[in-house]
Amino acid sequence: MPDHRVAVVVPQTFTLFELSVAIEVFAVPRPVSARTDWYDVSICTGRPGGAAARGGLFTAVIQHGMEAVDAADTVIVPEARSVDDPADPEVLDALRRAHARGARVASFCSGAFVLAAAGILDGRRATTHWRYAADLAARYPRVRVDPDVLYIDEGSVLTSAGTAAGVDLSLHMVRHDHGAGTAREIARAMVVPPHREGGQAQFIMTPIPTRSDNGDGVAQVLEHVSNNLDQDLSLSEMASMAFMSPRNFSRRFREVTGTTPNRWLLQLRLTRVRELLEETDEPIERIAIAAGFGSPVTLRHHFAAALHTSPSAYRKSFRTHAAGARAS
Repeated sequence: MPDHRVAVVVPQTFTLFELSVAIEVFAVPRPVSARTDWYDVSICTGRPGGAAARGGLFTAVIQHGMEAVDAADTVIVPEARSVDDPADPEVLDALRRAHARGARVASFCSGAFVLAAAGILDGRRATTHWRYAADLAARYPRVRVDPDVLYIDEGSVLTSAGTAAGVDLSLHMVRHDHGAGTAREIARAMVVPPHREGGQAQFIMTPIPTRSDNGDGVAQVLEHVSNNLDQDLSLSEMASMAFMSPRNFSRRFREVTGTTPNRWLLQLRLTRVRELLEETDEPIERIAIAAGFGSPVTLRHHFAAALHTSPSAYRKSFRTHAAGARAS
């Protein structure tokens, strides 16, 4: 099987960070990218030639046009040219063709305006940077805009909020393509969290604390729970570890992480289950205990609710995909 082709579509004046996210996750050589089924990335624009980074820092030559989109398995739109005029007509036409033939299409930040202008988001849930959400909803009333989440996966169409949420969405796509272990390796190299749930809040009041922070036990709880998922920790026990009441701990936890303690813990356990299913031959009973679900029944219930499949079917599907990639 040839490499998974990724086309990153940028305007003639582009933002460095959003473009760099796509390059860092999908194109930068790493140990995992030595595998035969990795990504083949092309940067393209509506009118190939000279392009400039915003801020006037430097100019670049972008050689590829929309032929890269027509050949791509995944198309990423990191940003719009502007919310008033999102992209050239040839870009919108190429995106429509890609979507119609079944390519995966994703946007970061204001890139949602490009997908909306192409009609790809009609009737779908989508998100963008919270600053642009009201404008996106007003300009494209057929799009169901959710301004509060980090990213939304609608199958072949994915959208993310601003800046760092593009990293979260990119790792989510790698996790889908190559498994939790590969996504974790890339996240570790980038020194970012390996998994943030798409439904987490965009706006977090304070930075994630570190162990050096004084007077805040949330960081210690996050670290302890992450390293001891097999323990059955209640909200009261976590609050006690942080020397807080359950009410104050829940409030502070949401300020720090953008979600509730129980929801965060559930997602962490499910991520661990996926890793063990992908990377080991441990039976479901042992995985349930190691991830803190206690019993296979509880594990299967939460796994099915979140991923719409069973642990056994997930393991079989992942192993089949991996074997097929190695054989190609």
